[in-house]
Amino acid sequence: MTNTKTILCVAPNGARKTKSDHKGLPITPDELAKEAAACQAAGAAMIHLHVRDEDDKHTILPEYYRPAIDAVRNRVGDKMVIQITTEAVGVFTADQQISAVKELKPEAVSLALKELCPEGGEEKAASFFKWVLDEKIAAQYILYSAEEVKRFIMLHNQGIIPDPKPSILLVLGRYSANLTSSPDDLLPMLDALGDFNCVWAVCAFGTQEQDCMAAAVERGGHCRIGFENNMHQANGELAANNAALIQDFANRINKNGGSVASAAETRAIFNM
Repeated sequence: MTNTKTILCVAPNGARKTKSDHKGLPITPDELAKEAAACQAAGAAMIHLHVRDEDDKHTILPEYYRPAIDAVRNRVGDKMVIQITTEAVGVFTADQQISAVKELKPEAVSLALKELCPEGGEEKAASFFKWVLDEKIAAQYILYSAEEVKRFIMLHNQGIIPDPKPSILLVLGRYSANLTSSPDDLLPMLDALGDFNCVWAVCAFGTQEQDCMAAAVERGGHCRIGFENNMHQANGELAANNAALIQDFANRINKNGGSVASAAETRAIFNM
């Protein structure tokens, strides 16, 4: 069953890429704000933010996040949901991730289950996840495999994941040399999900990104698109910017009789 409205979230940069990968990769607060505005005009209702420190390294520290959040909000107002990442990238501990979220109190946050709730770390994670829910921060839990989907459902049944209708992101494929995903990667994850009541979205690597997104939309999912995972359009050409990727897929949705969600509709879907 397809959605009446599909949420398009743009992931404009990620933790690993630099301007050597694409000269138009947005890094600074001003660049992120300009990219956010262009992507919002193209159909994105949400932005997944990564920020860098003075050495251009990935960071989650609040002093680097605040200027970027403020710049984006000043540029787009309430027309986009601003989601920060807590991605560790092998640098930040779970305690640092939790501390950053508690200090920032963002509108929305992505949380990798394997980083914040490892085996044996369920008690600490449960306390943090409850705090996020109580603070009305929209959490999106990142899951990388069918096995992790099954564990997530188990943790939800145990009350460790407290959200009545949680939001999850299914990551298709893996970070690797060729960075590719296939629509077939979605099927085992959806089989594991079954009829679990949640809001789900996908992200995918490589030139099949749009085909993966289309497979998700056909099955009732939402989409995260952008340079973090893919810099090429469906025809294989290097995209000029993130907005070009968003516009391409928004056009595809509209051509197939669907429509993209506004930020207000996105907040309603996420029960924000």
